[in-house]
Formats: sequence, C-alpha cells, structure tokens
Amino acid sequence: MNLSPPSHDPSALNEKGKRKISVGRIAALVACVGVAVSFAVGKWGQLEQVTEKIAIEQVVEEGEAWVVVNEEKVTVRSLPIWKPSEAEALTAQELSVKGYRDSDGQAVRIVRSAHYRWWSFLPALMAVAMCLLTKEPIISLLAGVVSGGLLLGRYNIVDEVLMPSLASVSGAGILLLYLWLLGALMGIWSRNGAAEAFANWATRHFVRGPRSAKLVAWGLGVLFFQGGAISTVLVGTTVRPVADRQRISHEELSYIVDSTASPIAILLAFNAWPLYVQTLIFVPGVACLATEADRLSFFFGSLPFSFYAWFAILGTFLLTVEKAPFLGKRMRAAMERSRTTGQLDRPGSEPMLSTELQASQTPEGYVPSVLEFVLPLTILTGIAVGSFWISGAPEVRVAFAVAVVVAAITSLIRGMSLTDLMLGINNGLKGVVVASVILLLAVTLGGITRETGAAYYLTNGLGDSIPYLLLPGMLFVLTVAIAFSTGTSWGTYAVAFPLAMPLAISVAGASDLSDPQRFLAICFASVLNGSVMGDQCSPISDTTVLSSMTTGADLMDHVLTQAVPAMAAAAFALILWTLLTLTC
Repeated sequence: MNLSPPSHDPSALNEKGKRKISVGRIAALVACVGVAVSFAVGKWGQLEQVTEKIAIEQVVEEGEAWVVVNEEKVTVRSLPIWKPSEAEALTAQELSVKGYRDSDGQAVRIVRSAHYRWWSFLPALMAVAMCLLTKEPIISLLAGVVSGGLLLGRYNIVDEVLMPSLASVSGAGILLLYLWLLGALMGIWSRNGAAEAFANWATRHFVRGPRSAKLVAWGLGVLFFQGGAISTVLVGTTVRPVADRQRISHEELSYIVDSTASPIAILLAFNAWPLYVQTLIFVPGVACLATEADRLSFFFGSLPFSFYAWFAILGTFLLTVEKAPFLGKRMRAAMERSRTTGQLDRPGSEPMLSTELQASQTPEGYVPSVLEFVLPLTILTGIAVGSFWISGAPEVRVAFAVAVVVAAITSLIRGMSLTDLMLGINNGLKGVVVASVILLLAVTLGGITRETGAAYYLTNGLGDSIPYLLLPGMLFVLTVAIAFSTGTSWGTYAVAFPLAMPLAISVAGASDLSDPQRFLAICFASVLNGSVMGDQCSPISDTTVLSSMTTGADLMDHVLTQAVPAMAAAAFALILWTLLTLTC
C-alpha cells in the first residue's frame, strides 16, 4: 500500500489558486451586499411590533387559584386586568415580568416583541451562505454578526454586540469550559501520552478494526445520554485516539458523535430536557397538559413518535457496522480515503483540532499509563452524571475542573516535571483557541437572530388554516428552519412550543379527529425532533462546532457529510408522521 504523499502538479495548484481567488471575490461581494442591505433595513425598514398573551399555569391550592409570577405565587384575583389601551406605554421588560388577567379570567403574561418580517433572517442566512461558499466559519459567523448588529441599529459592533456577548455569563462559561478546562485536559493527555495509552489498551482488548472502534463511539454516545455539549465533548475526546489508530475518517467520527448527542437525549430523556420542555406546553383547558405531572407523562408518552431521533440513532449504528444505505458521496469518499491512504481529513481541509493536540508529545523517559486517561475521565463523568441525579443539573464545569486537577496531579506523581506539564497545558490551550472563537461567534449570532424576531415571525406566519394531515410535517420543517438559523434547539423550543401546541389543538378541533390526543402527541414530537435536527445540522450550532472540535474534523466537511444521512432520517420520519396522522 502506497502511503507516500501525492505529487503536486504545478498547473493543478495554479488552477486551484485561481478558484480560491474567484471564491474570495464572490464572498467579498456577498458580504458587502449583505452588510449594505442590513444597514438599509435597520435604518429605514418597517419594524413590526407584536404584543402576545401567553397563558400562565394555574395551581389550585386550598380552593384558591394561584399562579407563579417572577417565581412567586400570587392569587389570580390580585392580578391586574389586561387592558391594552392602558398598557401601551409599558416597556417590553415591564410587560414580560408582570402577570395579568384577560377578559375570561385566565392568568396571562404579556410579551411584546418586534421583527423585520423576512429580513429578520438576513444575519443567519448570510452566515450560512458564507460558510457554504468559503468554508471559513470565523469570517462567515463574523459577517452574520455584523449583519445582525446593523439590522438592530447597533453600529459599534465591537462595543454593542461582541463585548456584551463576551461579557455575558454564557460567554464566560464557554471560555472557561471549552478553552481553559477542555484545552488544558486535552493538552495534558497529549503530553503524558494517556490518550495514546488508552488507544493501545482499547485496541488490544476491544477494538479489532474500524467497525468495533466506531461501535465503541456509538455505545459511548448512547451511554452519555445527557445530550448536547457534555455528550459531544466526552465521546469525541475519549474515542478520537482509538478511531485515529483504526483509520476512521474524522467525518465519520464527527457524524457519530453529533448524531448520538441530542437524538439520544430526547429518547433516554432522564435529564433536564423534559423539565424544561414541560414548562412550555401548558395550554388552558387541555386535560392532558393541566399539571406538571400530566405534562411530564405526556412528554414520555410521546417519545415513541420521535421518529427522527430513532432513525438518527439507527443510522449511526448502521454506519458503525458499515451497512448504512444513505451516506452520500462525500461520506463514502471520506471512508474510502481514510481506509486506503490513512488520510483522516480531506486534502486542503482545516481541522478544528490543531496539530498541537493531534499527536502525543510525551517527554523522553516518561512511561504513559492508561490510568492517567481513565481516572480523570471517570471522575469527570461521575461528577457530571452524579450531580444531575442529585440536583437535576449536571455540574459540567466543576467536573472538568476536577478532572484537570486530577490529571495534572497524577502526571506529577508519576514523574513528569512541572515544566513539561505546563508545556502540555499551553499546547492544549493553543489547540482549541480557534474552535472557542467559532463557538463564541456562533452563540453571539444565535442571540442576535432571536433578537431580530425571525423565529417568532416564521412560526406565527403559519396561521391556523392548515390541513391536519400536513401539520406535523409543516411543524417539523418549520422548527428545522428555526433551529438551523439560530443554532439552538432549546431556543427553538421556547419560541415554537407555546405557539405550536395551541395551533395543533385548534386544528384537531376543527378537523373533528377521533383521537385528538394522539394527534397532539405527533405534533409535539415533530417540534421536538425538528428542533434537534436543525440544531444538529446547523454550522452555527455549539454541538456541531464541538463535534468537529473534539474529533479533529473540518467544520464544513462535518456539516456537508452529515447532511445526507440526517435528511434521509428526516424523510422517513415525515412519512411515518403523515401515515400515523391518518389514524387519528
């Protein structure tokens, strides 16, 4: 087998350089036009104000009707009556924190929002278009952020957009976890050779080739069913050394890691997801959603209808045994390339994991140990999962901090010098800087897109004149679009569920269905799964970035290779939802 690097044809390189220049010019033109349009719409566009009433859950205690406003219980009688003419002068913040009674006596919260109609999607569309055109996520996300800032009238992008995002709690959390703690831990493992030692051990005991290595990745993805960032980081970090030794392409590995994160979290939903979602699906007068216990029961009862999640998990399993029927040309080419040439990334790609973290840099005379990998990882997982079972919220940052300390102390005890340890940490921090910047920009852009009112406009624009047979599919496509544009599934839930659930109930009533509760569960599952798929496939999603980062894949290579199997799973899910709706 010839593993020598390919020869370089000067004429081919010259042609490639010309194509890059051409793409750069087109990208510059797209960016200039997008920025100009954003400025014009923000300056002279029509901003539409929307005031919406959202029902607040009532809890009956000792004959009195109570509601929760600002985490305090108050009687419904003590709430002011909602009179639009008297409340027009109130700010959006004042409206959002108050409770009211409507004309029917229902406790409601009044939310005022605004949007620029279809122009609200301009920042997200610019970022996605630039990503597809240039395959450069930093400049693409930055273009989207600039577009959003101009659309919102914040012309000082640095001080009014970037600084607030970086100074926020979420921004600080990203820097702390994904730059300092994750970078330090991966740097220590690279320096002490622990990851390579684990790969050797796993290869001897469990892994017999690419299939068994991918099966280990799939199994860990199912095991770490908390979903989101914790799953992608733990699985990607653990499996990459083993997968690299078995010539598994980074496109394959990133797909397995990403597609077993959020999908498994909504199937094995013993996590924070049901507790969050149930607060969004209360609809007055609907018995199956009357109390928190009813809504949690409804959530778990709807899980069999999460067809996209089922097919996503099945698709990744079939990939592990190399029997997947819907992979696409890019994924198959990646598999062929890695098996035959040993190239884990596409030539010319830009992996999210830098060279500092792609190879062991063990000091001379230091003997790596599997314990140095297993002990910190076990402590990390134990604290994260254990804290969830105890308090309902996984303490991820605490888990990583303790793991870093344990990894450092273990290496020092085993004879590594402090200088060598700090060199490994420094290399680890350098190795994840670029990915951390991308992650921060993605979170910033997601916040801007929500502020422009894009998700609300798209959801509210559906109206209530939809054939019941088409509603689950339409809700799925709608939430895929919202989550793909904003890069967040939970943010999509917050926007879509309070509007989609009443819409589903209204359509079920108008269509005189024999089993309206099953129809409601199907619509609920379509929103739940659509949000997950859109988030999973979005190049501006934190889990997409983290999957690429921890597996060492090129971000856009991961996005493009994952798209085909994800769309196949979505197509099968849409067919089943439609067929099942016929039985309602």
